Amino acid sequence: MDTKTCIDNYLEYCEMQKCLDQKTLKAYRIDLRQFCEQTPKTQITEITSEILESYIARLHGQFKPKTAKRKIASVKALFHYLEYREIIDNNPFNKIRVRFREPVILPKTIPLNTVELFLATIYRQHKNAVTPYQKQNTLRDAAVAELLFATGMRISELCCLKTDDVNLSDGTILIYGKGSRERRLQIGSEAVIRILTAYDESIRAKRTSCRHFFINHCGNALSDQSVRRMINKYTALASIEQHITPHMFRHTFATSLLDADVDIRYIQEMLGHSSINVTEIYTHVSVAKQKDILATKHPRKDFRV
Repeated sequence: MDTKTCIDNYLEYCEMQKCLDQKTLKAYRIDLRQFCEQTPKTQITEITSEILESYIARLHGQFKPKTAKRKIASVKALFHYLEYREIIDNNPFNKIRVRFREPVILPKTIPLNTVELFLATIYRQHKNAVTPYQKQNTLRDAAVAELLFATGMRISELCCLKTDDVNLSDGTILIYGKGSRERRLQIGSEAVIRILTAYDESIRAKRTSCRHFFINHCGNALSDQSVRRMINKYTALASIEQHITPHMFRHTFATSLLDADVDIRYIQEMLGHSSINVTEIYTHVSVAKQKDILATKHPRKDFRV
């Protein structure tokens, strides 16, 4: 069987039987199309360990470690599928040991005073809005930003929220995360619940066939690109020099809770991480926390010299 047909069959299997989300499928398509284009053998059974090793070496030369690792994993998963389906007798990946260290990149966070300034700018724009359209948009923008910071949810999770997932009477949000994992989060701030309630009541009449909680002016689900543009807009209006992304609200949420000595296992659950190893990236100690620890806990404070 030729490589392209095998890849098409595998992607169909991932979509129909493994029920992978569209973003994961898109990444698989990109990675496997690249593999197909750069692999000299057209028949999948002719691909050897040597060909794979050469391809892996090219990936390391072209991409950053994290991207190369993902692309290798995509190809490796394909060959495991082919072995499972008995399309190949011997998996060439079995003879390859891929080991490389990714550089540890600390998650970028937003200083809390910057978050406060960002939110205050949205509320100021809402207060000064002249037209109903501006009022509606700024109200939605405030609700989006508040929810990102209040829950640490991913932007994809926020854009996929349905009206039935949001229970404002008891302040809970049902989130469908990666790998079809569900988690329920409690909103701890009454101010956040109030702004979400105000938005929900203002938009309820405009919701027709779309059951998403956040919608755009056309009545369709709000896109992640729209959220990114919104964040860039208010960052500029607030004269904030730092580049802020939606995911940085998630990082700030997690780091702030760790700084407040919240158990990492609770944070893992709130973030929807399948493994605590993923959450541990947040266990770096912030500069402010370091100063507090060393000023109050280090024995030098008690010296009399």
